Amino acid sequence: MYKETVSQNLQEILDIKLVDAIFGRRSRRFAMGAAVKNGPLQFTSRQEPLPLSDTEKLLVLAAVSGNTGWHYAIMHNPKYAPFFPNYAGAAGGRTFPSSAGFETSQVFFTDDTGTYFVDTRDAPARVERNEDGFVDIQAVLEAHRSCIRKISDHRLNIPREEPFIEGHNLWIANIEGSMLVIPVGDLAQHMLLNLCYYLQNGYVIYDDTTDQKIPGIERFSHLADVDNPIPLTFIEMWSLGELTVELAAACYAGSLMLQAVGLGGWMFNGLNPFAILGASGDDRMSGLGFRYDEDDRWPLPNPTGLAGVMEGFCPPYYPDMRSAVEAVAERKFGLGGPFNPETSGMWITSGIVRGSAMIHSEEFKECVALQAQYIYDQFGKFPGTVPSIYVQTYLQAHHLDLEFYDRYFNPGACLKTHREHLAKWHKGNQTIKREKFNI
Repeated sequence: MYKETVSQNLQEILDIKLVDAIFGRRSRRFAMGAAVKNGPLQFTSRQEPLPLSDTEKLLVLAAVSGNTGWHYAIMHNPKYAPFFPNYAGAAGGRTFPSSAGFETSQVFFTDDTGTYFVDTRDAPARVERNEDGFVDIQAVLEAHRSCIRKISDHRLNIPREEPFIEGHNLWIANIEGSMLVIPVGDLAQHMLLNLCYYLQNGYVIYDDTTDQKIPGIERFSHLADVDNPIPLTFIEMWSLGELTVELAAACYAGSLMLQAVGLGGWMFNGLNPFAILGASGDDRMSGLGFRYDEDDRWPLPNPTGLAGVMEGFCPPYYPDMRSAVEAVAERKFGLGGPFNPETSGMWITSGIVRGSAMIHSEEFKECVALQAQYIYDQFGKFPGTVPSIYVQTYLQAHHLDLEFYDRYFNPGACLKTHREHLAKWHKGNQTIKREKFNI
C-alpha cells in the first residue's frame, strides 16, 4: 500500500503544471513546530516537527543536483572548426545550467539523521530518456539514492545567534524536522577552466593589482595576444559570478520541486558561508569540516576542500598549480570525460563528436599553469582575490503548519499541493514517527 501511495504521489507531481510551480513559488517559512514569539505575526505551532520522508528528500535532492543525462555541449565555434569546442568539464548534465558546462559544484545536506554529500558532478547519464525525451521519475530517484554519502551522524550544528545566522532567520533556519541543502562550488577549478577557456580564445591575464604582466608570458605569444591581456581581477570576478549563478539555479530548481510536492521552505543566503564550510574559528561551529587557511594578506579565511569528499583544484590537494591543471585536463579528456571518444552521449555518432575536440597540448597546459602558479605565488592562494571554495545560496525544505497561514493570510497563500500534502503523503498523521534515511 505504501509503494502504491508513493507511486500515485509521484504521478501527481508529473501532472503539476510548470507555470503553477513558477507563479505559485513563495518563501513559505513557517514550519510545523516553529514559533514567531512576538510581533504582528506572533504564532506558536501546535504541531510536532515532521521530518521529510526518504522519497520527499530524494525528490528535492534530485531537483537541486540531479543528473539529467548527457548534456549537448557548446556545439560550434567558427574559430575552432573543424574541431569541436572543448570547454566543458563534465559529460553529464544536471537540473541547472553551468557556464560552458564547467560543472564545478557539488551538494551537501543536513537533517535530523545526519549530514550528507551528494556526488553528481561527474556522474554519467544516470537514466535513459524515452523517444519523447522524458525520464521515469521513480528511476531517477533510485539512481540518485546511490549518489548519497553520509559524512556525519549529526545535523549540522549552527549556533542560533548572529553572525552564524542572520537575525531574520534565527527562528527558522535549520530547525528540527527540516532539511537544509547546501550547494558548494569549487571556485579554484572554475577559475582554471576559465583560464583554459580564455587561452583557447586567444587571451591571457595580467596582474592588475600590481599593473604587471605575468613573468614569462611572452613565450606564448603564438597562442594568445600577450600585448592585450585581460585583468586578473576581472576573470576572478567573472568566475565568481558564473559559479554564483550555478549555485542559485540549483536552489531555484529545488524551490520549484517544493511547490510540486507541497513542501514548505525557501532559498536564501542568510547563513555565514565561512561557518557553514567550517572556517568560523569557533569551536561550537565545525561546519562541514572543510580545511581552511589564514594569511595576513587576506581579509578572510580561505577554505580549500574536504579531504576525500570535495577537494579544491589547488594546494594543498595538489602540490602545485601545474598538477591542478593536469587534473583539469584529465577530467575533460580522460576516461568518462566530455571529450573522450569512449564516453557515450546523445549524438548518433558520439564517439566521433567527442573525439573531434582538440586535446590541450603540453604547451597549452604550461601556459595555463604559468598564470595559475603566478596567482598562487603572488597571493598565497588560488584564486587570488576570491575564495577557493565558495558557498552562497541554500535551500531549506520542511512541512508547513497551515494553521499559521489560515490565521494570518488571505485564501490562496498556499497551493493545493500544500493543502493536500499531509493527507496524501503522510495519510493525515501529523505526528508520524521519524524514519532513518536509508542509503
